[in-house]
Amino acid sequence: MAPDRLKTRLGPIELRSPLIAASGTVGSVWEWAEVADVSPYGAAVAKSVAPVAWAGRAVPRLAPAGPGMLNGIGIQNPGIEAWAEMMAPRIGGLGVPVWGSAVGETPDEFAMVAKGLVAAGVPVVEVNLSCPNIEDGRMFSLDGPRSAEVMAAVASVSDVPVGAKLSPNTDDIVGVAAACLEAGAIFLTLTNTILGFGIDTASARPLLSGGVGGYSGPALKAISLRCVYEVSRALPSAPIVGCGGVMKGNDVIEYLLAGASSVAIGTAHLAEPRAGKRIERELSRELERRDTTVSDLVGGVVSW
Repeated sequence: MAPDRLKTRLGPIELRSPLIAASGTVGSVWEWAEVADVSPYGAAVAKSVAPVAWAGRAVPRLAPAGPGMLNGIGIQNPGIEAWAEMMAPRIGGLGVPVWGSAVGETPDEFAMVAKGLVAAGVPVVEVNLSCPNIEDGRMFSLDGPRSAEVMAAVASVSDVPVGAKLSPNTDDIVGVAAACLEAGAIFLTLTNTILGFGIDTASARPLLSGGVGGYSGPALKAISLRCVYEVSRALPSAPIVGCGGVMKGNDVIEYLLAGASSVAIGTAHLAEPRAGKRIERELSRELERRDTTVSDLVGGVVSW
């Protein structure tokens, strides 16, 4: 199949493939690149980085839950200074564009991290708005004005495209998405995990040390897909990365039809680090069967 079938655009960002390795599932990318073929991916997003080192939550912080999994890692990371020192020499030689992911507790902290990511050489910054803020513990991405404040701060210090990674937990995904775009987001990643909970019946303890965590895996797809569909219909010019429950090539097709221009693979990597090659093969076969391209499928869902 001609490689051109896989090419896509996320706003001004050209991608050789619609597949993106989701933040938090491929480490800082270089570790994963040592065991996986990165050629099927248009980009890989490194694990979120904060202004200073975050220790994360105590174990257990990962647990299987039905068809998916719960995680409550707490965004463990070494802080932007240490991350940049480690990553700057590596970013250019991994065979895939490495995007940064910024996290913080205030807009200024997000901006500080974004500035450090760009200085380290990342060509794109994804802003992880799905973490609690310092004022009241609510996610920034549950509130349009707060999300916009963060995106405006990041955009003001970044000379590369920036995107907003949003949560499916909000009751107004379109409103938050619109606020982020107006504040300077070039693209939207829809979505992060949804809040979940589980109990080990043998011990009667929660599956995670922190109790409630993020639920991901195949069951998340219908929820994230709904977010992509709603945002795409309301904001048809918005460049979207669909993310949630992608396990096979047909999942990618669904996200494209719903309005995403690219599609992130996350939890699948934890069980199958080389999942991208298989998913690319399945996607390519389907595109060939339909005699179409990724770009031609975007937003192609047909109403009843």
